[in-house]
Amino acid sequence: METQCTFAPRFAPGMIVATRGVQTLIEDENLDPSSYLLRHLEGDWGDVDPEDWQTNQSALEHGERLLSVYKITSDLTLWIITERDRSMTTLLLPDED
Repeated sequence: METQCTFAPRFAPGMIVATRGVQTLIEDENLDPSSYLLRHLEGDWGDVDPEDWQTNQSALEHGERLLSVYKITSDLTLWIITERDRSMTTLLLPDED
């Protein structure tokens, strides 16, 4: 039996960029952000509270900024932000905002 994975992005990410901190984690093989980016693009906002989840749902419909938060380990959290004009999606660490 063959399984097929489907990816259905809910919006265009624009240019995808990573901050220096995220880039260092990727280069040191301490982070592979691809699954988190896919979740973000599918509208899975990760570890945000219910109010922020609703804000993102509304922002998706009305063209506002989108924020996902993924708690990867007890010491590592990844933020993914897509700008309101969908020109850029940034992967960053909370202390880099």
